[in-house]
Amino acid sequence: MTTITDPGSPRVQAIFLKAHLGLYALGMRHSILSGSDILNATSKITGKTYKRGQYTQARADLIKWQEQNP
Repeated sequence: MTTITDPGSPRVQAIFLKAHLGLYALGMRHSILSGSDILNATSKITGKTYKRGQYTQARADLIKWQEQNP
């Protein structure tokens, strides 16, 4: 069993956002969060801005960010 002790940390957020972005890229939508909410949260971590529909690019940037910040 895994326990997440700090769900607000950028590393933990990146894991969840990466999964969300993968689903958005496939066409699945979240019932509460909009695509722009997820892209804005990703922008806070990566420092890059994303336009509507750039889910694949945002996910790639998160993966790159995770590799640089182990």
